[in-house]
Amino acid sequence: MTHIIATALDDRWAWADRGNCQGQAELFYNDEQDLKGVRRRKEEAAKALCEHCPVIVECRQYAMNARELYGVWGGLTEMERHKLAGRLRSG
Repeated sequence: MTHIIATALDDRWAWADRGNCQGQAELFYNDEQDLKGVRRRKEEAAKALCEHCPVIVECRQYAMNARELYGVWGGLTEMERHKLAGRLRSG
């Protein structure tokens, strides 16, 4: 499966070109065949890039609003976003 990190196609994506993730898609998405340890290392590396990213807030907001199912977005994994969304809904 090939994934492309978003680029600014319109104003909704204007922030994406400034992300630390540009050119690093392989870190932000797991392959179905990745072993658990490989997944964890990739997620940790992706989150480390996110930690100092100038658009982490915009990226996280996009992922939550769009209900992104896959990948690390705004420093959060799929499971972390799912848990956060549940807490936000239950308030």
